[in-house]
Amino acid sequence: MSSTTPPQLPDAPREKPPWPGHDLGLPQTGVRSIARFGRRLVAICIDWLIAVVISSAFLHYNGFATLGVFFVMQCIFLMTLGGSVGHLVVRLRLVPARGGALAWWKPLIRTFLLCLVVPAVIYDRDQRGLHDRAVDTFLVRV
Repeated sequence: MSSTTPPQLPDAPREKPPWPGHDLGLPQTGVRSIARFGRRLVAICIDWLIAVVISSAFLHYNGFATLGVFFVMQCIFLMTLGGSVGHLVVRLRLVPARGGALAWWKPLIRTFLLCLVVPAVIYDRDQRGLHDRAVDTFLVRV
C-alpha cells in the first residue's frame, strides 16, 4: 500500500497589517509610531539643504563635496543625538529595533546606504527602507 501526499496548496497571501509598525509592536499614531513618508521627506530635504549651504559656503558647491557633508552630518548627529537636524526638526528619532542604545557603527552603514539612494527608496510594509533594515533600526515619532 503506497501513501500519497496531498498536493501542496500555494501559501495564502499574507494580509496587510493594520498600520506600519504593527508587526514591530509599535502604536498606530503618536509617540513611538513609525515615521511616515511626509515627515521623512521633509527631514531629508532639510538635511540636504544644510549640506548644500555648507558646501556652497566652504567648498564652492561641488556635488560630491555636498554628499560628503551630508554623510558626515548624518553620522555625527545620528551617533550623538539619535537623529539628524532634519529628524529633530520634524520630531523623529532613529532607534534600534531590538531596544537599547544605538551602536556607533549603525549610523555609518545606514548613512552610506542612504547616500546610495536605492536602498532608501525600496521599503517594506512597515515603511522601513533597506538602509534601516540592514542595520535593524527604524525612525519613530517623538
